Amino acid sequence: MNRQTRQCIGIFSTFLVCIAIPGYAQQTQKFRSTTLNAGMYVIKAEIAANEAERQQGLMFRQRMASNEGMIFDFEAPADVCMWMKNTLIPLSVAFIDNSGKIVNIEDMQPQTTNSHCAKKAVRYALEMNQGWFKQKNIKPGSVISELVPN
Repeated sequence: MNRQTRQCIGIFSTFLVCIAIPGYAQQTQKFRSTTLNAGMYVIKAEIAANEAERQQGLMFRQRMASNEGMIFDFEAPADVCMWMKNTLIPLSVAFIDNSGKIVNIEDMQPQTTNSHCAKKAVRYALEMNQGWFKQKNIKPGSVISELVPN
């Protein structure tokens, strides 16, 4: 088999893998990002600010760096619940009110459809690697600053 034939087979095999794995294209999708502050900690957060981005969220991601996360902006205070369908990494979510104050924090297990809900209407939800908030001693009542502007 010559080099050109091997390259064609390799490209074709890659193509087959891409169409055979549901969500493969979404796996590498990144959203625009911002920098948030949680006390002395800096978070690089991708922003999910419209319905399509909020539905995609962190689905199909294999990993996330320790100080990275995703901020979901619901545009106005709302009753919000999150779930982990097609999400491969364990996450903690902080539900945040319009002023940036954390209302409650919930741990979520990968690939589950259990609802994790805010205890009151919130504007934002911040997903981080599971345990991140606890490790940093960030609790309900703590403030996340530099949130997505109105």
